[in-house]
Amino acid sequence: MTESLRYSDADLAEFKQLILAKLESATEEYQYLKNQIAFENENGTDDTASAYVAIDDGSASQQKENAGQLAARQQKFIINLQNALVRIENKTYGICRVTGKLIHKDRLKAVPHTTQSMDAKRNQYK
Repeated sequence: MTESLRYSDADLAEFKQLILAKLESATEEYQYLKNQIAFENENGTDDTASAYVAIDDGSASQQKENAGQLAARQQKFIINLQNALVRIENKTYGICRVTGKLIHKDRLKAVPHTTQSMDAKRNQYK
């Protein structure tokens, strides 16, 4: 029995639906995070004691920084998903860029944007 060199068109269509769903969800979360960064504190602390304003400003800055880090991570995830869609269109999706062998379907379902098999990933840290 010979090993397949690529996933079938039916498999690729299934992976495409999975990726599109994740992409939609990731894009919504990214927009939410961008909105969190863009909007100032809506509690109106202008008329409260200055000590509380300083604490609140520090907390708001920390929250914006955290949201910024999450947004950057989400943006990278979106780009990786979009790249996976390109690989589907090129019919190279699911092929390990290190070993050239097919990445196991379970791994692709768990991490649909991956470009490495588990063997290649394990060897990366040796």
